[in-house]
Amino acid sequence: MNDNKRPLWRIPVMWLVIGLPLASIVAGVGLLIVATRTGGDDVVNDEVRRVSQIQTTNLGPDAKARQLGLSAIVRIDETMVEAIPATGEFPREANLRLLLQHPTQSEDDLTLELAPTETGWRSTTPIDDGHDWIVQLAPADGTWRLQGRLPKQQHAARLAPSLQP
Repeated sequence: MNDNKRPLWRIPVMWLVIGLPLASIVAGVGLLIVATRTGGDDVVNDEVRRVSQIQTTNLGPDAKARQLGLSAIVRIDETMVEAIPATGEFPREANLRLLLQHPTQSEDDLTLELAPTETGWRSTTPIDDGHDWIVQLAPADGTWRLQGRLPKQQHAARLAPSLQP
Protein backbone atom coordinates (compact mmCIF):
# COMPACT_ATOMS: atom_id res chain seq x y z
CA MET A 1 0.00 0.00 0.00
CA ASN A 2 0.97 3.53 -0.60
CA ASP A 3 0.56 5.54 2.60
CA ASN A 4 2.24 8.53 1.02
CA LYS A 5 0.18 11.53 2.26
CA ARG A 6 0.56 14.62 0.09
CA PRO A 7 -0.93 18.04 0.88
CA LEU A 8 -4.15 18.86 -1.00
CA TRP A 9 -2.64 21.79 -2.85
CA ARG A 10 -0.15 19.41 -4.50
CA ILE A 11 -2.87 17.22 -6.03
CA PRO A 12 -3.79 18.45 -9.59
CA VAL A 13 -7.40 17.26 -9.35
CA MET A 14 -7.97 19.44 -6.28
CA TRP A 15 -6.99 22.49 -8.34
CA LEU A 16 -9.89 21.64 -10.66
CA VAL A 17 -12.29 20.92 -7.80
CA ILE A 18 -11.58 24.27 -6.14
CA GLY A 19 -10.48 26.37 -9.13
CA LEU A 20 -13.41 25.90 -11.51
CA PRO A 21 -16.15 26.94 -9.04
CA LEU A 22 -13.98 29.83 -7.82
CA ALA A 23 -13.37 31.03 -11.40
CA SER A 24 -17.10 30.88 -12.19
CA ILE A 25 -17.91 32.95 -9.10
CA VAL A 26 -15.34 35.60 -10.07
CA ALA A 27 -16.65 35.69 -13.67
CA GLY A 28 -20.26 35.96 -12.46
CA VAL A 29 -19.49 38.86 -10.15
CA GLY A 30 -17.56 40.59 -12.97
CA LEU A 31 -20.50 40.20 -15.37
CA LEU A 32 -22.89 41.50 -12.72
CA ILE A 33 -20.74 44.61 -12.22
CA VAL A 34 -20.56 45.26 -15.98
CA ALA A 35 -24.33 44.81 -16.37
CA THR A 36 -25.22 47.24 -13.58
CA ARG A 37 -22.78 49.96 -14.68
CA THR A 38 -24.04 50.21 -18.27
CA GLY A 39 -27.48 51.50 -17.26
CA GLY A 40 -30.81 50.78 -18.88
CA ASP A 41 -30.94 53.64 -21.37
CA ASP A 42 -31.38 52.91 -25.03
CA VAL A 43 -29.23 54.65 -27.62
CA VAL A 44 -32.36 55.87 -29.44
CA ASN A 45 -33.70 59.27 -28.35
CA ASP A 46 -37.16 58.71 -29.84
CA GLU A 47 -40.04 58.39 -27.42
CA VAL A 48 -40.86 54.68 -27.48
CA ARG A 49 -44.04 53.00 -26.26
CA ARG A 50 -43.90 49.41 -25.16
CA VAL A 51 -47.12 47.49 -25.80
CA SER A 52 -46.94 43.84 -24.80
CA GLN A 53 -43.53 42.90 -26.14
CA ILE A 54 -43.62 45.29 -29.10
CA GLN A 55 -41.87 48.65 -29.12
CA THR A 56 -43.52 51.35 -31.18
CA THR A 57 -42.51 54.93 -31.94
CA ASN A 58 -43.97 57.84 -33.89
CA LEU A 59 -42.71 57.66 -37.48
CA GLY A 60 -44.88 60.57 -38.62
CA PRO A 61 -41.96 63.03 -39.08
CA ASP A 62 -40.07 60.47 -41.17
CA ALA A 63 -43.14 59.78 -43.32
CA LYS A 64 -43.68 63.52 -43.85
CA ALA A 65 -40.03 63.99 -44.95
CA ARG A 66 -40.39 61.08 -47.37
CA GLN A 67 -43.64 62.52 -48.72
CA LEU A 68 -41.95 65.91 -49.29
CA GLY A 69 -38.94 64.20 -50.92
CA LEU A 70 -36.46 65.87 -48.58
CA SER A 71 -32.76 65.11 -48.24
CA ALA A 72 -29.80 67.25 -47.19
CA ILE A 73 -26.05 67.29 -46.74
CA VAL A 74 -24.54 68.22 -43.38
CA ARG A 75 -21.03 69.60 -43.59
CA ILE A 76 -18.73 70.36 -40.65
CA ASP A 77 -15.31 71.92 -40.30
CA GLU A 78 -13.29 73.49 -37.49
CA THR A 79 -15.42 76.63 -37.26
CA MET A 80 -18.96 75.84 -38.39
CA VAL A 81 -21.73 73.38 -39.19
CA GLU A 82 -23.75 73.76 -42.38
CA ALA A 83 -26.86 72.00 -43.68
CA ILE A 84 -27.33 72.19 -47.46
CA PRO A 85 -30.63 71.09 -49.05
CA ALA A 86 -30.19 68.36 -51.66
CA THR A 87 -33.72 67.42 -52.76
CA GLY A 88 -37.24 68.61 -51.98
CA GLU A 89 -38.72 71.98 -51.09
CA PHE A 90 -37.45 73.15 -47.71
CA PRO A 91 -39.05 76.08 -45.85
CA ARG A 92 -36.01 78.38 -46.18
CA GLU A 93 -37.04 81.18 -43.82
CA ALA A 94 -37.12 79.21 -40.54
CA ASN A 95 -34.30 77.99 -38.33
CA LEU A 96 -33.58 74.27 -38.23
CA ARG A 97 -32.60 72.15 -35.25
CA LEU A 98 -29.60 69.86 -35.69
CA LEU A 99 -29.22 67.09 -33.12
CA LEU A 100 -25.79 65.44 -32.96
CA GLN A 101 -25.96 62.32 -30.81
CA HIS A 102 -22.89 60.55 -29.52
CA PRO A 103 -23.32 56.81 -30.27
CA THR A 104 -22.72 55.70 -26.67
CA GLN A 105 -22.54 58.70 -24.30
CA SER A 106 -25.68 60.82 -24.14
CA GLU A 107 -23.94 63.50 -22.05
CA ASP A 108 -21.90 64.40 -25.18
CA ASP A 109 -25.01 65.02 -27.33
CA LEU A 110 -25.31 68.45 -28.95
CA THR A 111 -28.37 70.38 -30.12
CA LEU A 112 -27.69 73.28 -32.49
CA GLU A 113 -29.97 75.95 -33.95
CA LEU A 114 -29.04 76.52 -37.60
CA ALA A 115 -29.86 79.95 -39.02
CA PRO A 116 -30.86 80.36 -42.70
CA THR A 117 -28.21 81.48 -45.20
CA GLU A 118 -28.15 81.80 -49.00
CA THR A 119 -27.06 78.18 -49.48
CA GLY A 120 -28.81 76.49 -46.56
CA TRP A 121 -28.49 76.81 -42.78
CA ARG A 122 -25.42 77.43 -40.64
CA SER A 123 -24.13 77.56 -37.08
CA THR A 124 -20.68 78.70 -35.97
CA THR A 125 -20.29 75.99 -33.33
CA PRO A 126 -17.11 73.88 -33.58
CA ILE A 127 -17.73 70.11 -33.60
CA ASP A 128 -15.39 67.35 -32.41
CA ASP A 129 -14.75 64.94 -35.31
CA GLY A 130 -12.91 62.42 -33.13
CA HIS A 131 -15.86 59.99 -33.05
CA ASP A 132 -19.02 59.11 -34.99
CA TRP A 133 -22.19 61.21 -34.70
CA ILE A 134 -25.79 60.18 -35.24
CA VAL A 135 -27.32 63.24 -36.93
CA GLN A 136 -30.96 64.43 -37.02
CA LEU A 137 -32.15 67.54 -38.82
CA ALA A 138 -35.67 68.88 -38.21
CA PRO A 139 -37.59 72.15 -38.00
CA ALA A 140 -38.38 73.55 -34.55
CA ASP A 141 -41.95 72.19 -34.68
CA GLY A 142 -40.74 68.67 -35.59
CA THR A 143 -43.10 68.16 -38.54
CA TRP A 144 -40.42 66.31 -40.54
CA ARG A 145 -37.09 64.70 -39.72
CA LEU A 146 -33.97 63.68 -41.65
CA GLN A 147 -31.42 61.27 -40.21
CA GLY A 148 -27.94 60.05 -40.99
CA ARG A 149 -24.58 59.11 -39.56
CA LEU A 150 -21.40 61.17 -39.66
CA PRO A 151 -18.42 58.79 -39.34
CA LYS A 152 -15.30 59.67 -37.40
CA GLN A 153 -13.11 62.32 -39.09
CA GLN A 154 -15.45 62.64 -42.05
CA HIS A 155 -16.64 66.17 -42.78
CA ALA A 156 -19.96 65.58 -44.57
CA ALA A 157 -22.91 63.22 -44.38
CA ARG A 158 -26.12 62.74 -46.35
CA LEU A 159 -29.34 62.97 -44.36
CA ALA A 160 -32.55 61.31 -45.54
CA PRO A 161 -35.84 60.09 -44.07
CA SER A 162 -35.43 56.83 -42.18
CA LEU A 163 -38.43 55.42 -44.07
CA GLN A 164 -37.58 54.52 -47.65
CA PRO A 165 -40.21 54.10 -50.40
